[in-house]
Amino acid sequence: MFIAISLHILAATIWVGGMFFAYSFLRPAAADILEPPQRLTLWVKVFKKFFNWVWLAIILLIVSGHFMIAQLGGLANVGKHIHIMMLLGYIMTAIFMHVYFAPFKRLKAAVGLEDWSKAASNLNVIRKMILLNLALGLLTVFVASAGRYIML
Repeated sequence: MFIAISLHILAATIWVGGMFFAYSFLRPAAADILEPPQRLTLWVKVFKKFFNWVWLAIILLIVSGHFMIAQLGGLANVGKHIHIMMLLGYIMTAIFMHVYFAPFKRLKAAVGLEDWSKAASNLNVIRKMILLNLALGLLTVFVASAGRYIML
């Protein structure tokens, strides 16, 4: 069980921490110093690498989470905070999959064609979705860490 919980926490840290870093630090710095072609190209390269880690994080979160629940005897034997954490995690996964298969795909194509206006529009959609997922991720961390104490 200690391996599963360790992998679970590491995966959540990579995903949520990566979004926090990208949104709070990389985005403002890139906007301040890079022109649109360089900035948009940078984002495609950053997302390609980061999204590979997000896929791995999602797999680890789902597998380790379900393993731990099974070890505890199933969903009927875990607290409400675990159900909430799972729901938030699956919502975050759906949002990520939308980003990956729709606006990110369009961003890559637009950058490849040097259509900077279309690329910027798709990056803006991604930015909003990442902000939503970051908020959900931080809420999930709160529920995971404090839930057992406030949701008796």
